[in-house]
Amino acid sequence: MEPGSMENLCVVYRSHDFLVVNKHWDVRIDSKAWRETLTLQKQLRHRFPELADPDTCYGFRFCHQLDFSTSGALCVALNKAAAGSAYRCFKDRRVTKAYLALVRGHVQESRMTVSYSIGKSSTEGRTHTMCIEGTEGCENPKPSLTELVVLEHGLYAGKPVSKVLLQPLTGRTHQLRVHCSALGHPIVGDLTYGQASGQEDQPFRMMLHAFYLRIPTDTECVEACTPDPFVPALDACWSPHTLVQPLDELVQVLRAAPDPDPIDGGLGPCSPSTPLPGPGRPPPPPAKPPETEAQRASCLQWLSEWTLEPDN
Repeated sequence: MEPGSMENLCVVYRSHDFLVVNKHWDVRIDSKAWRETLTLQKQLRHRFPELADPDTCYGFRFCHQLDFSTSGALCVALNKAAAGSAYRCFKDRRVTKAYLALVRGHVQESRMTVSYSIGKSSTEGRTHTMCIEGTEGCENPKPSLTELVVLEHGLYAGKPVSKVLLQPLTGRTHQLRVHCSALGHPIVGDLTYGQASGQEDQPFRMMLHAFYLRIPTDTECVEACTPDPFVPALDACWSPHTLVQPLDELVQVLRAAPDPDPIDGGLGPCSPSTPLPGPGRPPPPPAKPPETEAQRASCLQWLSEWTLEPDN
């Protein structure tokens, strides 16, 4: 696939208050270094110069984050009021997200809930990474939940891989990458948490894509489904041979799922109480533990850095 450029910004949703873009792989969201060749911030300024807000740190209010190496749906608020409404949805855990990934090996269970707690690594040389509870040097692990549904089995560059749909039920740093690695099925192209070997050490990108996003704000429901990048027509190295669960069916479930009531502050439509369908689905897991005050404060601080001006 072609690398990102100033011209190939893809917009999948637009209203008066929001944009949802399909962020390219290996494009940073923003950078304070003026020498940064390409960022989403610069793509937006180039495409929509009239929408840039000089009162913000980055010119645009990014409602959430995607890793540098992750592609897919990213929501941008076009004014302070819209940013605030999106912020409240994230704060109240009312946002639905689903990711596509190619992971190493053939995942045998058709679906599972991954519940490894995740903390920051203090191991020398790995301090920029996260790890699961029980790993040497794992600091302050927090409960983390991910729903995984297998879509297809196949080969990538001749080696067995699975195409999966991932729904993060919590929002830990690098959660999906850490959970897949902990299962023994790291994401293809993840050089931080992967177990690369042989010819497939360095594919052209990390195979993780933010596929679906829904943010039910007070004034509008921001909903976007991005194109699936993991198809043979776009990447000849990927050769699926066994269909396990049709993606179209899961998209219908995602779109039909009711938004949670903000009063109960509870679990989103991607929670274990409303699981996605899948052959051989196990019984629903227990409800996730309530969020602690420290976790909530951390969430608020993280969100405020992206949705509000620095002086707020």
